[in-house]
Amino acid sequence: MAEEAGGRGYLVPLLVLYLLFAMGMPAWLVLLVGLWYFGLVHAESIGILDRFNATRALGIILMVRTRRGMRLLEWISRPKRFWRAFGEGSIWLCFFVMFGVVLLLLLSVISTATSPPEEYLPASDLLLIPGVTSFVPFWWPALALIVAIIIHEYSHGIQARAHGMRLRSFGLLQLGPLPIGAFAEPEEMEMDRAPRRDRLRLFAAGPSINIIATYIVLILLSSVASGMVAAHDGVHARDIVEGEAAHDAGVLPFETITHIDGNRILDYREFSDEMSGLSAGDSSTLTVLSGPDSQGSRSERSVSVVLGDRYQYYVDGCDGDSECIENRIELLRISGIEPGDAFLGVSGLVSSTGGVEGYSGIVDGEYSAAWTVVVTLIRPLLMLNVPIANDGQTMILEERAMLVAGDGAISQMLGTDGMLMVFDFLFWLVWINFLLGFANLIPMIPFDGGHLVRDATHSVLRRFGRQAHPMRIEALSNRISSLSSIFILLVLLIPVIIPRML
Repeated sequence: MAEEAGGRGYLVPLLVLYLLFAMGMPAWLVLLVGLWYFGLVHAESIGILDRFNATRALGIILMVRTRRGMRLLEWISRPKRFWRAFGEGSIWLCFFVMFGVVLLLLLSVISTATSPPEEYLPASDLLLIPGVTSFVPFWWPALALIVAIIIHEYSHGIQARAHGMRLRSFGLLQLGPLPIGAFAEPEEMEMDRAPRRDRLRLFAAGPSINIIATYIVLILLSSVASGMVAAHDGVHARDIVEGEAAHDAGVLPFETITHIDGNRILDYREFSDEMSGLSAGDSSTLTVLSGPDSQGSRSERSVSVVLGDRYQYYVDGCDGDSECIENRIELLRISGIEPGDAFLGVSGLVSSTGGVEGYSGIVDGEYSAAWTVVVTLIRPLLMLNVPIANDGQTMILEERAMLVAGDGAISQMLGTDGMLMVFDFLFWLVWINFLLGFANLIPMIPFDGGHLVRDATHSVLRRFGRQAHPMRIEALSNRISSLSSIFILLVLLIPVIIPRML
């Protein structure tokens, strides 16, 4: 009978491993996950986990506990009024961000249901594990993940102590050798008896510190980006339009245009000014600097181009569709593009510092105050797609090769390689903190967002149902929390399942 029960006990894990393989996870990764799971089960059965004060969670997660860092936490949490005020602000911040998270999830479901993607991410890419996900390399993201989860859980611990709750331990959540999370364990009885407002502050502290850290590190990233300059001033195109002037003249993507008709071009603004003085049909001479060869050297050449008509190019893109042409003409009018405007036939044209311009503008004063705030707020969201589009790189490699350290003292001390290393680490620190903060605000147990919704629901029900029995309010809030968790789980699964069913 015991052997039969053991067989049934292994049936579900084996089925889950098979489903992971069927969803596209590499066979070697499925094998490693299986070995890790059965190794944990064996270690648990013979008492090894108990010996190291560790337990198993969700089947394959190892919770490793420690009391190291307790003294530092006690010292940091002494200004209790400050931390309680921080916790109160964190509640409002988290619910505001949670609304955005739910909205983005719903939009993702609607988009997937109405326009299913032709290709879908494999299961290994959905996990977002450093070194396993195709667009997430190992070293910098792994280090950023460790930093992010430490400040996340330390923030929980600080709130617990600021509200008089004792902590049993800290710990890491391990999936094999990779730390995938952390935890701070308050005394369970004290946690259950704490006022709900105190618990709300505690749960909100972790995600909020990750969100705040995102923008603090983003400012640092912007400062590093502003300390880098172009090795050769000019502009370059990320793509060349086939059949247009640049293509016919033999200009290639990522080649640097340094002069137009002998006039020096320093950046995109000067290029635009120079082009505004030319018209369709004009002949012009470009001075072009090739990309680096295997030794890193570049060659310069002059090319002659006969400029096309920018207005006509966009109209011709409608292929004779009258409705498209009418809409396109109106859009061109709004954009200020007129017949006869010169068109070189390139797209994605940026300055030679294009690899870092999206970041450096935040501290360079390139925008107005209001626009700087907007750019800063949305920049982490835009950064999410960067490693996906660039195969795990923080910028396009050709544009990375165009950058050198600037004249600043720190830039000169670190050198070009050092500045790029710091840039990479700060990029991933922003990326990981942003994802960790947002993911933990998914309103589903066991995420912090799920606990926030449950306790907030209880508080609202208690305020509007003062005559109701406390046990009934407790049961109703738990039921609402469970139903919302199931709903959000379905919302999360739909974009994953639908593409695989079609």
